[in-house]
Amino acid sequence: MGTLSGGAPLLDRQRERAELNGLLGDVRSGRGRALVLRGEAGVGKSALLRHATGQAADMRVVRAVGAESEMELAFAGLHLLVAPLLDRIEKLPGPQRDALAVAFGLREGNVPDRFMVGLAVLTLLAEAAEERALLCVIDDAQWLDQASAQVLAFVARRLLAEPVGLIFAAREPGRQFHGLVDLEVRGLPKQEAQALLRSVVRFPLDDQIRDRILAETNGNPLALLELPRGLSPAQLAGGFGMVEAQAVPARVEEGFRRRLAELPAETRSLMLVAAAEPTGDPALIWRAAGHLGVPASAVEPAQADGLLEIGAWARFRHPLVRSAVYSAASPSERRAAHGALATATDPASDPDRRAWHRAHAALESDESVAGELERLADRAQARGGIAAAAAFLRRATELTPDPARRGARAVAAAQASFEAGAPDMALELLGSAEMGPLTELQSGRVARLRAQILFARKRGGEALRPLLDAAGQLSRVDAGQAREAYVEAIGSAVFAGRLGEPELLRTVAETARTAPAGPLPTRPIDALLDGLVARFAEGYAAAAPRLKRVLQEFRQEARRNPDDSMRRLGLVYLVAADMWDDQALQDLTEYAVQAAREIGALHFLPQALTYRATVHIYAGQFDAAATLVEESDAILKVTGHAHFGFASNLLMSWRGGVEAPARFDAAVERTLAWGEGRAISGGHFGSALVYNALGRYQDALARAERACEHDDLGLTGFALMELVEAAAYGNAPETATTALRQLEERTTAAGTDWALGVLARSKALLSDGEAADLLYREAIEHLERSRAAAYLARTHLVFGEWLRRENRRLDAREHLRTAYEMLQDFGAQGFADRARRELLATGETVRKRTAGTPDGLTPQESQIARLARKGLSNPEIGAQLFLSPRTVEYHLSKVFSKLAITSRRQLAQALPDHGHDGA
Repeated sequence: MGTLSGGAPLLDRQRERAELNGLLGDVRSGRGRALVLRGEAGVGKSALLRHATGQAADMRVVRAVGAESEMELAFAGLHLLVAPLLDRIEKLPGPQRDALAVAFGLREGNVPDRFMVGLAVLTLLAEAAEERALLCVIDDAQWLDQASAQVLAFVARRLLAEPVGLIFAAREPGRQFHGLVDLEVRGLPKQEAQALLRSVVRFPLDDQIRDRILAETNGNPLALLELPRGLSPAQLAGGFGMVEAQAVPARVEEGFRRRLAELPAETRSLMLVAAAEPTGDPALIWRAAGHLGVPASAVEPAQADGLLEIGAWARFRHPLVRSAVYSAASPSERRAAHGALATATDPASDPDRRAWHRAHAALESDESVAGELERLADRAQARGGIAAAAAFLRRATELTPDPARRGARAVAAAQASFEAGAPDMALELLGSAEMGPLTELQSGRVARLRAQILFARKRGGEALRPLLDAAGQLSRVDAGQAREAYVEAIGSAVFAGRLGEPELLRTVAETARTAPAGPLPTRPIDALLDGLVARFAEGYAAAAPRLKRVLQEFRQEARRNPDDSMRRLGLVYLVAADMWDDQALQDLTEYAVQAAREIGALHFLPQALTYRATVHIYAGQFDAAATLVEESDAILKVTGHAHFGFASNLLMSWRGGVEAPARFDAAVERTLAWGEGRAISGGHFGSALVYNALGRYQDALARAERACEHDDLGLTGFALMELVEAAAYGNAPETATTALRQLEERTTAAGTDWALGVLARSKALLSDGEAADLLYREAIEHLERSRAAAYLARTHLVFGEWLRRENRRLDAREHLRTAYEMLQDFGAQGFADRARRELLATGETVRKRTAGTPDGLTPQESQIARLARKGLSNPEIGAQLFLSPRTVEYHLSKVFSKLAITSRRQLAQALPDHGHDGA
């Protein structure tokens, strides 16, 4: 049994030490790894971290400790960790260098996204590890600020070919760390716990009291060490000194409080200053202590008792000591400590933290402090810390004496809190704002934000009426915001779909007609509102000319102002799909992904990747789509944002998994809870597509009919195509004719090659003789001019099936072979098997092939290889895919091995050109 100074004993911990030693071994061999140590306070996580750093003498070690008081200061924890490495910041690529410098307040600049900051940190760590393997140790990770936690989790997920190790210790890891390898650190076994207790209790204990202590501490080493301190043998022996119904951390903290009470007052004051300033900067702590009149000798009793050390950094024995010091102090003592720290903090180099200390030192309302917090909230926002901005604005609201100004700040704080992912806090602040005088514009903003929060929580129709009310209120004071609110109201009705009232969309559209004229010059969002009103009030054909112009305006706006247009992509994408406009889908999603990558828009990139993935699916580029879906999911694990399931579900449908309909049904059941009727239609459409692929036409017919029961923007046209095919093959001519009539109205009005190809194909399915032959050829001609390769392949399939039934076997083989090869290459296994069966029926011998990327490349390897083929360097590829250059090099080495090539120049010949660019 060995003890590490400053915390719980290490004891044997063979399982945990083996895991840590394995991580260190991997890092030494050049393989990056991350590990989360999880367990309650005092269980020995910090001791294990010290063991790891002790074993890493041949590595460079950087450390950080999360601090509860800094959870709302963006990037505070990250800055502590990488500060020793910032001498290398100038070696980073320009966008990464600028993002990291702005995030840390080293320079002014545009808002850096956390994803770009994450890439910068990954590159910085990889750069530092080139000289010597690097170990990053983060204790109390549950108290990291949100921005730091997201960035570090992002880095942890991308470690591969870098000699970098990340070890987090947390009581209960936040959602950002879910999915990382974790190791639960448990209490000691009974025998070891007894031995540890005997080492600190030198007199006999009653067996029942001993067993009670062991049971209630649950083998927690620090609890076993600290519990006896301050209690007399009589109290321990009889159990009288033990607090009833107290959790282990609370008991340990209470033990530390008892020890604090025995220290001199000036020592407690010094410790309080150190507890309130978690950076551990000794110079700052001593300056603040000096303002309080605390001498340097005050640290000696704390050091003698092993509670606090101040050397190169200030360090508490355990995080529970810090919390015990802070919680044991009176409010006036805390204010004095924060006031001294504010005075001692340089306003030029660290204005954020100085303002934060000033806010905690304030006894009552103080406009000067509130105003400073408000001004620095803008600075925090510019650094990318929306959570910090929200915290500053909340505190500014609390300290504002003037009711009108307090209401305005509360509205701003609510908006920031909502964007930071704290809707409950936003609602609380909105309630506070409504208690004071508000202008009509502020009142309208409050109403709109309440509705937006409701829609974010339940993506159905519950937010509709509040959004309409907010739009009506804003119409009197701000036409631009009113029109935006009407667009949001239509979006709510679109997602409510079939679960809304009858004729809901028409009713909402008619209401939106009353919106005031928009500001000049006219914005694309204004044209979108007018187009959507026409779409749902006048019908598809009447609205088509307007919506075509809308799509053209948004394509132009995407070039001029990508950030603003990205915010509207959701509804605009649905309009483009509704109009079968593959050019708009291509341009809008390409610009969106490119802009999001360039500025590192972490909040938007997952959505852009999802919509871009669907464009790849329609083009038959399933591997590229899968790569983007994986990337989107990885980002969402970091951000904790809601999952975008449409692309993954569409991909599953086209790949033809027989289990897909059951999965869709389960997803539909989940969406019913929040009233998202559009997802019901999507599930039925996906099932119809799968059943058509499998040749189960009666099942496809039933599902497609259900999908078409409601006019869903961007979905019903696709469902009608499935319905025509299912009805044609399922011997339901009346249903097929009705569906074709509805499809013809839409596709004719849309007028794109994709739409006209789908129309000709659907007509051919219901035609005979020469008319059918001509229609199939017309469909192929149109679709060959579009990007809808998946639908082109399916058209070759149905044409070949018709030719076989006409006994034109040679002609049938040509189209069926084309369909089979295309669908097999895409990975559309259900449709490919259907084509193969038809080919066999013509007498053709068909060798079943395995779909996938060439020579077994994974989707990520394929994506990297194609970017390298375009001439991008490793750093450029890494910047696009958010990987370190070393990881790109690792993947390329595997690509070269699989393709049996030795250089990038050979990639052009080794890779088939299917356009799988992954962007």
